[in-house]
Amino acid sequence: MNIVFDIGNVLLRWDLWPAFEDEFATPAEMTAYLDEIGFHDWNLQQDRGRSWAEAHDDLRARHGARAEPATRYAARHALTIQTPITGTWALLDRLAPRHSLFAITNWSAETWADALRLHPRLGQVFRDIVISGREKLAKPDPAIFRLFLDRNGLAAGDCLFIDDNAANVAAAREVGMDAVRFTDPEALERDLTARGLL
Repeated sequence: MNIVFDIGNVLLRWDLWPAFEDEFATPAEMTAYLDEIGFHDWNLQQDRGRSWAEAHDDLRARHGARAEPATRYAARHALTIQTPITGTWALLDRLAPRHSLFAITNWSAETWADALRLHPRLGQVFRDIVISGREKLAKPDPAIFRLFLDRNGLAAGDCLFIDDNAANVAAAREVGMDAVRFTDPEALERDLTARGLL
């Protein structure tokens, strides 16, 4: 079987607070600000290939000085991905001798180097990693899954996809892959065991 992992919040915890704690008194204040400026939709455009320079120009055009905390995010990005989800890595190590491992991640091409620098195993354990920012395609667009399958010469029915986002799981199923939504390593272990993969 080909096991295809998402990375953010499956293998690495994505925690925005360390990038913004100098700007806001509490995580709740940060969350309110990020909601106000539409941070997650804005950030997704970088995952789809937009440059951070263009992103900053866009945010300043729409929010003026209020944009400034968010424009510092890219420079502080590495602070948000410090923590590996060790239980998932332990499962990956159990899967590796029996299965082919791949990854599909929504990630800016410009900040991917942070992940490899902090977590060099990412560059070692997977046969291929599809990075959305490089391909200018992002989950849940089914096209990114088709690109992955075509690039690696794989049949959708021979793949299991693991992601914490329900929309991404649904998109993988749409192209014919088996898929499970990640909530925690314990639930993932049960899902893998039920499929006879561990």
